[in-house]
Amino acid sequence: MNAEEIGMALLKARKDLGLRQAELADLAGVSERFIRDVEKGKATVQLNKVIDVLSVLGLEMTIEIHDPLKAKP
Repeated sequence: MNAEEIGMALLKARKDLGLRQAELADLAGVSERFIRDVEKGKATVQLNKVIDVLSVLGLEMTIEIHDPLKAKP
């Protein structure tokens, strides 16, 4: 998952919940600008803040470990 995919997922979840960016920012304890940056897929955001925002939206980020050596024949 990259920054753009995270941003798209966050945007969809926020809209599904009927929240404005300002409302989500307030609930997550971050700035509205931060929400805009995440939704635009900016890769320079702070991960702990992204996790806080995802949590407010009822989302969690998962990490899958892929072994590139096993994928090759």
